Amino acid sequence: MSLLRLLPHPLRSPLLGTSFRWLLWSDALTLLSMMVGQVALPWWIAQSGGAHDLSMYGVLVSAMTFIALPLLSPFADRHAKRSLMAIGLLVFGIAAGAMAAFASLSHYRLAVVIAIQAISVLASALVMPATNSIVTELVPPAGLSQALGLQQTAQASGRLIGPAIAGAVLAAVGTAPTLWLGASLLFAAALLATRLPRPDRAAAAAKPRGKWTDEVRVGLRVNWAIPIERGWVICNFVGAVFLMPAVTMLVPLKVQSLGLSAAWLGWCEAGLSLGLLVGSLGPAAWWARAQGRFGARVSGTAVMGLALALAGLTSDRDVLVACFAVVGVCAATTTLVGKTHRMLARPLAYRARMSAAAIMTVQVSQTLGPAIAGLALVHWSVRTVYVVFGLLSAASALGFFLVPGFRAFMALEHDEVDDWYGRTYPAVFEAA
Repeated sequence: MSLLRLLPHPLRSPLLGTSFRWLLWSDALTLLSMMVGQVALPWWIAQSGGAHDLSMYGVLVSAMTFIALPLLSPFADRHAKRSLMAIGLLVFGIAAGAMAAFASLSHYRLAVVIAIQAISVLASALVMPATNSIVTELVPPAGLSQALGLQQTAQASGRLIGPAIAGAVLAAVGTAPTLWLGASLLFAAALLATRLPRPDRAAAAAKPRGKWTDEVRVGLRVNWAIPIERGWVICNFVGAVFLMPAVTMLVPLKVQSLGLSAAWLGWCEAGLSLGLLVGSLGPAAWWARAQGRFGARVSGTAVMGLALALAGLTSDRDVLVACFAVVGVCAATTTLVGKTHRMLARPLAYRARMSAAAIMTVQVSQTLGPAIAGLALVHWSVRTVYVVFGLLSAASALGFFLVPGFRAFMALEHDEVDDWYGRTYPAVFEAA
């Protein structure tokens, strides 16, 4: 039976096309593998090296991503995204296999873990911008909103299944077999990426061919020159400083502080992924209709931070998992109401570079976040740090009220927002 026949009816829509469906399968397997690694690797580090090593790992990996993403993101605008995805996922799989082989030796060394992870970071920096922008090449504008929602659903499905599988395998047979599972899934995702279509010669000829370093600066310069984009990036930056540690490095420490097994780390990740999946299937759209896109963006950010504060406060394992499910629904909402607008507003030739520049600034905050959390853990308990980080993440929602024109921009319909940045700020792109 063809894999495509296993897709639910909305994914078999003629508007979306066969190529888009292969992208969904590749995305789902990629996220499935990443979630397997996200459960197994931090658990191994927390058990073998404690909070210090986990904090150091988070800081260094975020710093490497911050450097790699802007350096490699121009490739997504210069070369075939299909090839970048396939090659990047293959390298990602090789690095995951190397990590699994090292874990099989049962000899933990943080320096080796970080060195291997650096290869994964480079591969991810190739894959992420291509994955984020290739949808616009596979789907006509009329189906873009639906396609992005379905892509989010496919990714959330991988996020949901991955932690549950990882937690069960980790509890049953240990770290190394779990990491081997993740590597196998990445190889499968790379194989599916080769099924995507090759770009036609006219499209390839239209790719920008400027100097690589100039194109890195273009994404940063354009994002900073557009007031809405600049304010959006700053708000995301501030929120991510406190949000990311609360959904990454603090989770295994919280689970261990409650005396729970590795399976409960998997359940927490699965709760987050279930919230993402459920939110993308309907509640996120309902939330946006009920409060408007601006209201949903602000309230979703606030509720997400409050749920994380409660996760830090509680000593009940079931409440802990429920909090992460709420966080997932909120994350699906804040992503859905902004991602389509933001992608459509960017001129086609700049989408990958602008996306990478925005992600890069978030990576800076993800470098600061674990460092701040690590320093805080020296003086306060995991519970106190968790609660404070959750409350500060919720407070970051207030920043969107200060972004000029953001409320009016979010009120635009999809046909109105297409190439809105290019039409509203033509001088910015002419200068770039």
